[in-house]
Amino acid sequence: MSDPGAPFLEWMRETRPDAAPGVWRYGHVARPPEEPDRLSDRQLFGAAALSVLIGLIAWSFYRNGVFLFGMLDAPLDWFTPDSWWEGEGGRRDKRAASVARDLYDTLVFAGIAYACGRAGGWQELYQRYAVARGAAMEAALTGVAGFAVVLLVLSEAVPVMGAAFGILPLSWSEDWNKYLSAVFVYLVYGIVLAALLYPLSRLGKWREVLTAKWRGVPLEEDTAERPDAEDAEDEDPVAWGELRAAGLVGEAEVLGGAARGGGMNDVDLARIARAWESVRARPERLRAFADSVRRDGPAACPHPSGLRDIGRRAYRHDLVTGQVRIGAAPDDKRNPYAYRGGGIALEPALLGTGLLAVGPAGNVVSDRVTGPVAELLCLQALAGRAAVVVVGAAGAPLGDDDAYDVVIRIADPSSPHDLDLYGGTADPDEAAALLAEALLGGDEADWAHARPAVTALGQLIGAYQSAYGTFPGVAELRGLLDGDRAALAALRRDCAAVAEGGAEDGADPFAADRAVAALRELDARERQLSRPGDVGALLAGRLAVLDRPVFARFFDTRGRGRQFSMRALEHPMRVRIVLPERTHAEASRVLARLLLAQFTAAAPARSDRSLFAALVLDDAARTASPESVRAIGRLRAAHAGVVLGLRGLDDVAEPVRGPLLAAVGCRMALTGVSTWDGRHFAEAWGAEWVEAEDVTHVPDVSGGLIRKLLRWVRQVFTGTKAMSRSVTVRTVERERWSASELANTLPPGHAVLSVTTVDGERTPPVLVDLHH
Repeated sequence: MSDPGAPFLEWMRETRPDAAPGVWRYGHVARPPEEPDRLSDRQLFGAAALSVLIGLIAWSFYRNGVFLFGMLDAPLDWFTPDSWWEGEGGRRDKRAASVARDLYDTLVFAGIAYACGRAGGWQELYQRYAVARGAAMEAALTGVAGFAVVLLVLSEAVPVMGAAFGILPLSWSEDWNKYLSAVFVYLVYGIVLAALLYPLSRLGKWREVLTAKWRGVPLEEDTAERPDAEDAEDEDPVAWGELRAAGLVGEAEVLGGAARGGGMNDVDLARIARAWESVRARPERLRAFADSVRRDGPAACPHPSGLRDIGRRAYRHDLVTGQVRIGAAPDDKRNPYAYRGGGIALEPALLGTGLLAVGPAGNVVSDRVTGPVAELLCLQALAGRAAVVVVGAAGAPLGDDDAYDVVIRIADPSSPHDLDLYGGTADPDEAAALLAEALLGGDEADWAHARPAVTALGQLIGAYQSAYGTFPGVAELRGLLDGDRAALAALRRDCAAVAEGGAEDGADPFAADRAVAALRELDARERQLSRPGDVGALLAGRLAVLDRPVFARFFDTRGRGRQFSMRALEHPMRVRIVLPERTHAEASRVLARLLLAQFTAAAPARSDRSLFAALVLDDAARTASPESVRAIGRLRAAHAGVVLGLRGLDDVAEPVRGPLLAAVGCRMALTGVSTWDGRHFAEAWGAEWVEAEDVTHVPDVSGGLIRKLLRWVRQVFTGTKAMSRSVTVRTVERERWSASELANTLPPGHAVLSVTTVDGERTPPVLVDLHH
């Protein structure tokens, strides 16, 4: 019966080495150091085969005394007595000469083999195709080499056995009978072959491989570096070593048992690890943590919703590192060497600098970028590490409703939640700035009216708050902006009543003073109404898109519904806001700008920034303005970030396209971007120094008469002139990715991504295959 917790234990124990930013760390294997002069496989095999051929020819020439190879016998003549070769009276010591000859020939063969092995790159060939593929391959290749050695010895192509028998005294075998002599001969053969094969057996790890095969156990590749049992237990994440070190042995056993029994998931692991981090920061929480683990086991320290996972996952996550995999980097020469062949992932450490993804091809931005990020942040929120607001149209692949704590469907009467128009702020000036950004931030022509708009809105919102204690709703604010005399007169009358009423017992002692100031603001607003070009009419016209019957039950300011505001980002919330882009496109654009403005104001204002706060805008068209771009750049220091999806940079006003690309640390251009969009990315990614080759072909006029005659004959028969080729190598500065390459050479389903960490570490652009 299989262990129910085996897959989870394997996931926990998988290695996650440190890697470059954006690399998928789960099971990552770092590439070996780059070797610019590395031979290709074809060159390596060709050199090895050629060295074998040359070695065989050299050995044959030596044995037959061909050409200068006969001179190799000179050292043999120098170091042996002449009597061995020609003794007195014409007699010679045939036995000594034979032994010397066999030993010398064996040494010459070994020298030729060594020289050919070095010249043919046999060591590199063995490292690349044996060592790199494990002990089993090493054993197989060294076994083949051992078989070749046996053949060479037994066929007497190399006179090893002649030398061995020549060294031994003849009396050892001549005085025995034929049976003992046969045993002696075979014993000598065995000893010599064993001595020759022993180095190969050590090199190929024959003993370890055969032992593993015999016992039917996996082969241990790095037995020398295997840690001892005690160290392994301390490093095993299933043992929860940090809890044991803090004295929580029972709690560690509870969690370890849950992991082995299949009762724990990756969200539980991340959530409990997060709770333990808070305990280390605040030791007074240790008792509550221990009680929760003993009581609830893997469900300890629960999310406020009580959930331990989302219903359905569409992407691959690793919550130990907090990453979501979005693709893989092909083994392409345009990619940095360290990234080639590895997975590519996003994580909060990168999203904290902001991500801008541009891709016009269908729903690819939602499928490949905003969807994975939204799912990752929802899981991070369940683990108590993040708070996320996901904004997109109905039907966008941003997760099911049960993956979120709050779902706001603007313009849908069945929506269980409402949106706070003012982002939860109680400051009328801040509320005015947020509304002005939402109403005027989309068009370049309106940016000049931003300051007067903030002033006008602040005057009316502040007066309304002084009179009624709340901010005005959409209809009331529209009437006041449009100069409705009856509404202004009623507001003036109620402000005057508060100013004249004085402070009652238990009431705000400064309410009357604020009402007096509000009356002065109303006087100024009424004077501005009579001036030509007053911004109030423009604001009222923009606000009219929200003053529709379908939005009547939304944006309530009297506390009659369940409202969400960005001030709740101090809690690990998962919020999904569905915009009516198909039926009310302009209202959706206003709301998207409003949400971006509210988020960039609320995230830095949090008192507790331990949670990573994120806003995911699936379609950020016409949301960027000079003010919002500056605010996005400030989020990095607030442990927050935004993810912006665009179908094209044409949806961003020309003056802020460059600043927007500069404000975000992560930039992504997907298949289908235009050359105009590609130009902005190319400028943002800059250039690098590369070596360029200039090849020049000119007619060959070198040589004498015979060579020129041969070139003339060639030209007559082939119709082409003989050309000489000259190559000039120079260092030039070239764009990492040009606009033309981004627009025309990106394969379908690919993207070019560059990332920056919150610590400032940058990466060059990487080609990513989003299908893997």
